[in-house]
Amino acid sequence: MSRISAFSSPFLLGFDEVERVLDRVTKGANEGYPPYNIERIAANESQFLDGRMEGGDILRITLAVAGFTRDQLDVSLEESQLVIRGRQVEDQDRHYLHRGIAARQFQRAFVLAEGIEILGAELKDGLLSIDLARPEPEKVIRKIAIDVKD
Repeated sequence: MSRISAFSSPFLLGFDEVERVLDRVTKGANEGYPPYNIERIAANESQFLDGRMEGGDILRITLAVAGFTRDQLDVSLEESQLVIRGRQVEDQDRHYLHRGIAARQFQRAFVLAEGIEILGAELKDGLLSIDLARPEPEKVIRKIAIDVKD
């Protein structure tokens, strides 16, 4: 059975990569751990706006990573994806009578649009916050000359 793409319209040229990104995002959307928030924050709330950005948005991704230390977390940019990994090691010296808190690993990826800049990450009170800048795009208008052939 063939799949009909929303990007198969003849008016959408060169959007093959967008379709691949959407496929990747929908496959990874079923993961529920760790829970996260994405918020838009006002420029005056951001500690990163030291004159580096004029206009645009600041976005903050906050993940609930209780029980993870800074050394057990890894935040990286892989091509156009922000990837957050957490690795906890089992403590073999402990003997549990009840184990409700499991040592677990996770990987959460966010596909970033072109031009998004990662400003920094902070771990505080079991929450990992990553701030991103989305600069205001420049408006480009280019006149195309029309040649006349005889």
